Amino acid sequence: MQLLVVILKKADLVPELCKELAEEGVHGGTIIDAVGMASVIEKMDDLPIFGMLRSILADDDDHETVKTMWFVMEDEEVARARKIIREVIGGLDEPNTGIMFGLPVSFVEGLGV
Repeated sequence: MQLLVVILKKADLVPELCKELAEEGVHGGTIIDAVGMASVIEKMDDLPIFGMLRSILADDDDHETVKTMWFVMEDEEVARARKIIREVIGGLDEPNTGIMFGLPVSFVEGLGV
């Protein structure tokens, strides 16, 4: 089993992504609101070294809440889910899109597996 994690800056794609995953049999994910580190640094007043960085970041209106999606799934499902995620998002190679990674899961309780 694996934990598939998707950190998505394009939060408006979450409903479509959930629909496409569900249609392919991927169920039971959890979605959490998150904030990127750059947004936090931008608001810090006690870090003078980041003054220039803060001014650069302040010009960028793209500091919205991001979505973190978690899926515990069988190894066979991961490739299919990744393909769907890439298709809906349009790829993760573009800047400010998001990241996706998987971690091995040593045990699971509560999923009926």
